[in-house]
Amino acid sequence: MLVLVAYDINTTSSQGRFRLRTISKLCERYGKRVQKSLFECSINAAEQRMLEKELLREIDPSQDNVRIYLLGNHGFDKVICHGTASPSTSDVLIY
Repeated sequence: MLVLVAYDINTTSSQGRFRLRTISKLCERYGKRVQKSLFECSINAAEQRMLEKELLREIDPSQDNVRIYLLGNHGFDKVICHGTASPSTSDVLIY
């Protein structure tokens, strides 16, 4: 299924900058960065639950915001891409 992960991490402190790097690396393990704080992940339901669990361990819910959009198994059919990249189910880019 296609899952989008978007995040906004408070980086006014050194702890926030560390969380940002940690969350970025975590998301890179599951998907592909398509914008600075947006990842597209082609993962199954179990992987989605694990990703969410790991993200919740890393964020500070009083300062950070993480959104997970579950687009489902037909999410790739709903991607509209403009620009140089052409999406496929293994390499989707949203512009």
